[in-house]
Order: sequence, then C-alpha cells, then structure tokens
Amino acid sequence: MKRIMLKLSGEALAGEKKQGFDEETVRKVALQVKQLVDDGIEVGIVIGGGNFWRGRSSENIDRTKADQIGMLATVMNCIYVSEIFRSVGMMTNILTPFEIGSFTKLFSKDRANKYFSKGMVVFFAGGTGHPYFSTDTGVVLRAIEVEAEVILLAKAIDGVYDSDPRVNPDAKKYDVVSIDEVIEKNLQVVDMTASIMARDNKKEMWVFDLNEENSIVNTIKGKFSGTKVTV
Repeated sequence: MKRIMLKLSGEALAGEKKQGFDEETVRKVALQVKQLVDDGIEVGIVIGGGNFWRGRSSENIDRTKADQIGMLATVMNCIYVSEIFRSVGMMTNILTPFEIGSFTKLFSKDRANKYFSKGMVVFFAGGTGHPYFSTDTGVVLRAIEVEAEVILLAKAIDGVYDSDPRVNPDAKKYDVVSIDEVIEKNLQVVDMTASIMARDNKKEMWVFDLNEENSIVNTIKGKFSGTKVTV
C-alpha cells in the first residue's frame, strides 16, 4: 500500500477526558504513524473537531457560524497533533482550503503531492472550507483528490454496528459491509454525502477503534479487527 488517508476522531484523541487532548494517546498515534512512514507509506490525516466543538447542538448560533468554528477547531487539532508527530521524528505540513496567514498552507493537489514525495505526513485541516459539510465529507474528498488507496476511520468505537451498541447491547457488528448497505440502512459510518462520494469514487473505508493497542499499524499489517466498508 502506497498512500492512505487516516481520519482521527477528535473525541478519541481526547481520551477519557472527552475534551481537549490526551497527550499520551496522541503520542501513541504518532509512533504508529511513524512506523508506517518508515515503511514507505504516505499518510494523509484529517482530524474531527468534536473534542473542542459541538456547535450544531446549539439553537442560539447560526449554522454557518457554528460550522466555521468547527473548521477552526480542526485546524487547532491539526497544529497540535502535527507538533506531537514532529516530536517523535516526522516531518509534517498542514493544508487548509482557506488562508490562515502563516499558520498553514493553502491546499492544492500538487502541493500535497510535493509534500508526500518529501516523506511528510500531510494534515488536511478545515474540512471542505464550506459550511454544511462535515469532516467526513472532507476526508473522502481529500482521499479522492490525492488518490489515497484506502480511508482509515479511527474512531472511539471498534467498527460498524446495525444499531448503536451503547444503547442496544444486542447490536450486531459487521466484519464487512457494502457501502450500498450503509447508505440503504443509514448505518452512519460517515454522513450521507460522504457515503455517496465514497461509493461513486470507489473509496473503501476501514473502521476501527483508535484506542485499541497498535490499531493503526495492525490495520495496515493485516491484523484487522474492525469493519471493512467495501465499494
């Protein structure tokens, strides 16, 4: 495998605190990604903003403004995680779909490919740059644009279930499920826009628990215990 796109749940990075960051969790992620980079795999990363912002639950904030705050939350996440990655010996760069002065670089496919060719981990922050689109849509969009071979969805849950296992103790976990079934049954692997984009552009998604020991490396090395969403 040459190039992957990794989506990290902001909530999973917060650990048991559920907000902010758990530095040990982030460092464990960094060390795993370093193993992949050292093996010659190019890694792009998108991070959700749920550890900082859940603005859509408020009735007092305009949806466009709430989504803009969420985009900035993902930028903060990428800056922090990028620095932890650097501390363990990786080169990184952060791309956003809008200008943020000297904080990040403006996204283009050519710029991303240049960074990948230099062995950098490329963080794609700021979602799509537009309101009404989630980081789910952002990760699928970037994976399509940079031609990643697979999308890894590292979540705070260990796969895809037919219902919410936190509510239903008899929920069934899928080992493999088609994207068509995900869409038909609204299984909420990613949001509907992202699901349709993944289906139409044949981007497979692998869902697993970020907090399982060595889960990122194991997923790439074939010791996979999550759910593969096929196209």
